[in-house]
Order: sequence, then structure tokens, then C-alpha cells
Amino acid sequence: MKRKTQSGPDPDFPYLGVDMRFSFPPPRQSPGNIVAVGGNLSPGMLLSAYEQGIFPWYNREDPLLWQSPDPRFIIFPEKLHVSSSMKKVFRKNEFDFALDKNFEGVIRSCAEALRPGQGGTWITKDIIDAYTELHRLGFAHSAESYFEGCLAGGCYGIRLGGIFFGESMFAKKSNASKAAFLHLARFLFDDGVMFIDCQVHTDHLESLGGEVMAREDFLDLLHRTLGNRPPQGVARDKDDRRGNWSIL
Repeated sequence: MKRKTQSGPDPDFPYLGVDMRFSFPPPRQSPGNIVAVGGNLSPGMLLSAYEQGIFPWYNREDPLLWQSPDPRFIIFPEKLHVSSSMKKVFRKNEFDFALDKNFEGVIRSCAEALRPGQGGTWITKDIIDAYTELHRLGFAHSAESYFEGCLAGGCYGIRLGGIFFGESMFAKKSNASKAAFLHLARFLFDDGVMFIDCQVHTDHLESLGGEVMAREDFLDLLHRTLGNRPPQGVARDKDDRRGNWSIL
């Protein structure tokens, strides 16, 4: 990749279909979090990145930046934490939950969410379009909390075999994003996911059981986990999990 001066994806970079792959510079050899600059957000490009421990993260005015943070932040099944206050929320049945019912609504709400210390959102129209396409292809998924029939909170990310790569969360009502994430996590862990990649530390995710891991160790874990996918693993990634679901 060559450094480009325009912001966002490079319109001249070849489109990679869902079954095509791209070799990024090895994150282990990167002195910082940014591994590469340029390219586009086509399906094959995005899936290549996640399989190599990389994801796109850039400001609206920046070129497309591909990052692999050191350290990484992850949640293991045995570390998932449901606080006493969240248990009360679940007992009250305050929210209804769904999976993949309104992916576009979730990602657009994440883009619109106000975040302290951030002057804008990294979830641009290019990001929305790219991940919505991955959702259409069966790789990107959302979890939603509904209050009185309205979307109140949720999160979205990418499922590849035994790994879920979390991308963003939002809440329009207190506890709505936590509730959606916890339901999604329980569903994923019951469905064979070995860990959730939360990318970078936040207090919010730490309260749910997240922990730091050196990038080197994360990449080893990533490659072992993806390497253990059964022959039907790629097809399983594309499974359609639409519909209502709940964790008691």
C-alpha cells in the first residue's frame, strides 16, 4: 500500500470480493498500532484484516488506517461479568432483545452516539456501507435492546469461527447497551465462540469482564483459534442467525 493524501478509502484500489484475500504487513513487526495505510473497505479486504488481527480505525479527515493495538482488550467466557445492578435489570425484564433484527439501525445509532472526548465519529458513511454489506453476506451481526418497542441500545461486530470482533456500542437509555452486549456475549459463548475481541480498553468493557493482552499473545491466540475452525467453518461464519432470542 502507498500512503494516499485523500481521506477515507482509495477509489483506485482493487475491489476484493468475499472469497479474495490480501496480505497486510505483519502486525508483529509494527512499532506502533498502525499497520498499514490505504486500500479500501471491500469484503475481502475487511475479512483479510480481521483474520490477521487488524481492523480499520481512522478519523473522517484521515486516509484509511489499519490498526492492530498493543495491548489488545478481550473477554473470555469465564471472565464475563454480570453486575448486581445488571442482574436486577434482567429480572425486571425492562428490555426486549433481538439479534440481527435491525443491523443498519444499530450501526447508524453507534455513529450518532456522543462520546466524551471525541469531536466526531469514525463510523463514516463508508464504514456504514461496508459493514452493512458484510452483514448482508452473513459475517457482521448486531444485538439490540428494545424499550417499549423502540431501539434503545445495541452493539455490532464480526463473527469468524470461534471469535467475535466487537466494533461499537450505543445506548439511548441507561443500561441498554450493556444489556444487549451481555445477551450477545452469552449467546456467542453458548454457540462456541472462544473469546470476544474488544480491541481497546474502556472502563465500560472492563466492568463486563474485559482484560488486556499483549498483541503478540493475542495474535498467537487468534491464529490458533482460527486454525481450529472445522472444514465447514467458513460456511458456518455465514450462518443466518436472524430472529428473536433470549438468554434466561
